[in-house]
This record gives sequence, structure tokens and C-alpha cells, in this order.
Amino acid sequence: MFKKILVATDGSPLSEKAVASAIGLARQHGAELVAFTVARRPPHSYMDGTTIQQTTESENIDKLRLEKAHAMVAAIGERASASGVSCQPQVAHSNQVAESIIAAAEKHASDLIVMASHGRKGIGRLLLGSETQHVLTHSTLPVLVLR
Repeated sequence: MFKKILVATDGSPLSEKAVASAIGLARQHGAELVAFTVARRPPHSYMDGTTIQQTTESENIDKLRLEKAHAMVAAIGERASASGVSCQPQVAHSNQVAESIIAAAEKHASDLIVMASHGRKGIGRLLLGSETQHVLTHSTLPVLVLR
């Protein structure tokens, strides 16, 4: 049924459940897996919601985030390979997480997006937003959400 599954992760324990489920689902369907994460860019202005960092500090933070993101998806790729699943590790460099997930799924011709939801409600969801909700409402692909 599925030929290519994109699993979106942020490295959290909850996302780990989505990764494990996606690997199992890919193995079950003989599908290829795309392990995907977004390395957020550091804020560059007060409008981004924080104080402005010095340029060198900002560049160092950015570099560390990218390195961590690449290591995270590479580790998922190794786990998938150990389970007999072909996996493409992919990292986007953006502050638009949901849009990046949708774009990556479309770019890789994915049949399914697998991701976790932190289940925030009320003021927490209002203040922090919900990337999962955004993907659910804007993607034309099926989305499997795990909690």
C-alpha cells in the first residue's frame, strides 16, 4: 500500500514512538523511509521572539543545530537499515516546520507522513502552536499522528 513514508521527528521521546512505528510500517509494506527533521534557524530580530544574538554566536548556534539534526536523521537511517528498511535521512533548515514537512513529503513523493503530537491544549497550544495540526490541515497526503 505505501511505497514511501516520511517520518518527521524533533528528537523528543514522543517523536521516538513515531520513528519506531514508521520503521515498522515501512518494513511491513516494503516501503522506503524518509527520516526528516527541521533544524530551526536562530532568531535574527526582536520580531522572532527573542533577543538578538551576536553574529558569531548565532552562526555557532546554527551550525550546532544543523550538526545535531544531521546526526539524528543519520541514526534513524542506521536503525531503519538494521531493520531491513531503506532510509533517506533529510534535514531542512528553516523556521517554518510544518511547511517544511509538507514540502519534503511532496518532494520525495511520499505516500504517508508519520509524526507525533504533543497533545497541547488550551493556552499552551495557543502560545506554542501545533506543527502537527498545521500539517494535518494543509497536507494533501495522509498523516498518521501518534501520541
